[in-house]
Amino acid sequence: MQRKIVHIDMDAFYASVEQRDDPTLRGKPVVVAWRGARSVVCAASYEARTFGVRSAMPAVRAERLCPEAIFVPPDFVRYRAVSQHVREIFARHTTLIEPLSLDEAYLDVTENLQALPSATAVARSIRAAIRDELSLTASAGVAYNKFLAKIASDWRKPNGLFVIRPEQAIDFLTPLSVGRLPGVGKVMEKRLIEIGATTIGELRAIAPLELMRRFGRWGQRLHELSFGVDEHPVCAERQTQSISAEDTFASDLTLVEVRPMIAPLAAKVWRAAIKESRVARTVVLKLKTAEFRILTRSETPARAPGSEGELAGLANALTLRVGLPERTRFRLVGVGLSGFTDHDAGPQLEFGI
Repeated sequence: MQRKIVHIDMDAFYASVEQRDDPTLRGKPVVVAWRGARSVVCAASYEARTFGVRSAMPAVRAERLCPEAIFVPPDFVRYRAVSQHVREIFARHTTLIEPLSLDEAYLDVTENLQALPSATAVARSIRAAIRDELSLTASAGVAYNKFLAKIASDWRKPNGLFVIRPEQAIDFLTPLSVGRLPGVGKVMEKRLIEIGATTIGELRAIAPLELMRRFGRWGQRLHELSFGVDEHPVCAERQTQSISAEDTFASDLTLVEVRPMIAPLAAKVWRAAIKESRVARTVVLKLKTAEFRILTRSETPARAPGSEGELAGLANALTLRVGLPERTRFRLVGVGLSGFTDHDAGPQLEFGI
């Protein structure tokens, strides 16, 4: 049976929640970010986007682009609560939900719980419930696979619905830039353009063996995507791969000054880790220098860290392996856990609270 996939993407989610909850912000350029030289934009309203403001942009640049912008500090507790309500709406229609973030998810509605006649009807029902219950808007893409559904949800943003049917896929994809393909970043896009594949249609014309010769197994994947083929299922239960927390400093610090910052981050990571049913075996330390160079050091001890203190100690020990001059200054530090395995896959770990 051909899959029926819906991709739901909340419109300017954080900024829209702020505008909903504060009527004075409606219709105005809202930037969700802390003010300051080290801050980045978490979200921007569509009014701010017309000035070129985008997520992940330095806040100081956003302020230059849009001097009239209203900066609102993020409130992730509130955003998570709204996201949970959205997830409850999804769950009325299907059990196959793959969240990508707080504001977007894939849904497999090949068989839907409301007995609605089509995936398009499911998407309409979900969008109406989000509008009526949360006073927010969401865009939806409907297709026979995840790749196309995600492209479709972006096609008529904001507050839009777009459907790509199987018989339409080839014609729809042909004129699109290869940069629209999942996994094709700026570097890969440049490499594809160099071999004459500016559009997906041009990519499709290149023999699959030639793509595999140049890009290995990824070449086969590119060939399949150019024909609208994507067999990846919606994964309702995605296991945690890593947990991390990081902090950007108000001013650059030496490594000696950074070390006291590690314990609070380890505590935050540990609180998240003890909620997992699996054990993390690898401790990761992340540093970003004043010149924006990112360094990571990791350690997989014989025994997984068994407490918050052990995690902090292992992360601190990794600072001894940084290998940079003492005068080096850093703008960010992060602590993480990765390499999650089942309890019976190694030494047992008893979490303390």
